[in-house]
Amino acid sequence: QVQLVESGGGLVQAGGSLRLSCAASGIIFSINAMGWYRQAPGKQRELVASITRAYTTNYADSVKGRFTISRDNAKKTVYLQIDSLKPEDTAVYYCNVVAIPTMRPIGSWGQGTQVTVSS
Repeated sequence: QVQLVESGGGLVQAGGSLRLSCAASGIIFSINAMGWYRQAPGKQRELVASITRAYTTNYADSVKGRFTISRDNAKKTVYLQIDSLKPEDTAVYYCNVVAIPTMRPIGSWGQGTQVTVSS
């Protein structure tokens, strides 16, 4: 069973940076695409970044140029570097295994990590 543990969130001022981490277990991490999602209060969860097994990355338009997804297969961990944070980035951030080509999340959701950006 896939287990995903997100960490690294916090309260930051607008313009600041955070690095989120997601440790995975229960899967052959290196062969799976991974994604970072976020859910803001009152909104649906959205995919903001993904990275394939070949390290191909994709980003939602709203985060391009500010978010960077990366992975370390040896540590079974996917990262999300968030720069130039905006108040609208405030959300709970989750990671998940992503099915290709549908980009649908596959695994169970972890607890997420809260990112709060103050203006």
